[in-house]
Amino acid sequence: MKILINFLQTKKIEESQIFAQLKCSVNEALMLQNLAKKYLEGQDDVLVLELLAELYEGDSFEHLSHLQEVKILLELGWLHQQSFTPVKISEVTPLELLNTAVGLTPSFLKLLQDGAADIELPDIKPYTDHLEYLQDQFFRIELYQKMSTIRQNVHEHSLGIDRVQHKLQLLEQRITQRVEQTAEKLVLDKFFKQKKLQPKEEVIFLALLREEYSATDSSLREMNTLIDLISLDEYDRIKNRSLLEDGSNLLNENIIDYEEMLNPFGGISRAFYIVDDVLQSIIHPQKNKKVRRLKLNALIEEQDIFELIEPETSLEDVVLAKETQTTLENLMRQVDKEVISRLVEWGIKDKKSGIDARIIFYGHAGTGKTMTAYSLAKSLKRQVLAFDCSKILSMYVGESEKNVRKIFDTFYDLCEKTKSEPILLLNEADQFLSARSSGATSGSEQMHNQMQNIFLEQIEKFRGMLIATTNLLENIDKAFSRRFNYKIEFKKPDEAQRQQLWEMMLPSVAPYDEKFDVKELAKYSLTGGQINLIIKNTAYKVAVTEEPLFTLDDFISEIKREKDANFDSEKSMGFLNK
Repeated sequence: MKILINFLQTKKIEESQIFAQLKCSVNEALMLQNLAKKYLEGQDDVLVLELLAELYEGDSFEHLSHLQEVKILLELGWLHQQSFTPVKISEVTPLELLNTAVGLTPSFLKLLQDGAADIELPDIKPYTDHLEYLQDQFFRIELYQKMSTIRQNVHEHSLGIDRVQHKLQLLEQRITQRVEQTAEKLVLDKFFKQKKLQPKEEVIFLALLREEYSATDSSLREMNTLIDLISLDEYDRIKNRSLLEDGSNLLNENIIDYEEMLNPFGGISRAFYIVDDVLQSIIHPQKNKKVRRLKLNALIEEQDIFELIEPETSLEDVVLAKETQTTLENLMRQVDKEVISRLVEWGIKDKKSGIDARIIFYGHAGTGKTMTAYSLAKSLKRQVLAFDCSKILSMYVGESEKNVRKIFDTFYDLCEKTKSEPILLLNEADQFLSARSSGATSGSEQMHNQMQNIFLEQIEKFRGMLIATTNLLENIDKAFSRRFNYKIEFKKPDEAQRQQLWEMMLPSVAPYDEKFDVKELAKYSLTGGQINLIIKNTAYKVAVTEEPLFTLDDFISEIKREKDANFDSEKSMGFLNK
């Protein structure tokens, strides 16, 4: 405490032991001395008006001329302003500070106690091990975080940020010097060089790695927080977004990945993490054994049950009724990592289990059930293993019951071999889900009941995410209905939605008659699948004419043909919001 006592008792403040480190004027140092005395008396915060009045007594308004000095101390980081709302010091005029309270910052208190405001830089000597190197790199991230905080609260060219930036530069130089002096190759340094990461990419990776070790600040995974960490201004932020967008080096090289989560405002935010294989190679460098994971597409060719779907559209691309959209958004919230961790903490969910959800999509053909299943998978970053349930009876005559078990056994086998969690999609599952015959007498009825009982048993113990699509919910056996977590209805689109569907599906570069009005087409009650089919049929008809031109009559003619044909049994084609 000698430094503190020296600072409090020195009559000429410029002769105190820490004055040179303060980088401020004599008057500013006297303010700090006054506040330090009050702090020892138990007063954490002082009104600026009272502080200046005490230092510059008199009836004149001399104290007002010292308001700028208070602002400088705030920018230097020696004082903090008590405020219920975050403010940028650069945007505050000195006069606005007059009736606010200020106090000493932890940095200044540390300076009084230790004679140094910051953690000492490491000595320039070889690293003894990988963890010592990580310690320096994590200290580097702390300084980046401190700079980011200062930029958001004070003027970016203030002396406060200059001091932290200077320390960061010295630290980075020392890390480089220590690596050069270290004979043994350091795993992380070697990884950076192999992947040819740029300095800003290194910072992003290190920030995510620090979070894996400490788990102290989950917000550090969020896209905007990571961008703020490496950006000097708004222009820099816009430019640096490319480092975390699809197609970037970090994502293309499978170094990091992200999950999309719904935020409280209804938007979707990205939370990034280091890919497991990379993370394990850094955290446990002594384990050189590599686990080779088989790809689903390599195994799917060896079986004749599932079709592998790589979804191309997300939920943002699909037009749905408001109620359906809300239900799916709630479902997305329940598969967030934070939500799952709460369920594990409460004992509701097994820590080792993944996402467990059994879902029924029901509604008229053409309302987008299958397309939405694909899009949900895309939003969850999953592949889809699709099975057409209408084929179950014809696969092997007399072995339908056996085939039901084979569907699920093959699904689990593929998941285990590939260490992946695809979504199981059972399309046209009506015969599986329909009410069982109570007094079955014929062989076919008994076989059907037995097949359904086995299916019920498999649904009961299913592990993972399953989506079954069906046209009519009212025919579903109550025993099945109870075993599905979600039953989501797909309604026919209303007029506003139909107009949106027409507008996004109509070819944008095609020639249209000047009297063409899409609002007229939206008046006809059609599903998304029907609209898609009508547009294609109309395009084929117009394309063969000598002077192709899309007219309203062309479409209305196809609409009438579609309605007369009554193709309600057609498979859903889905529709996109593009």
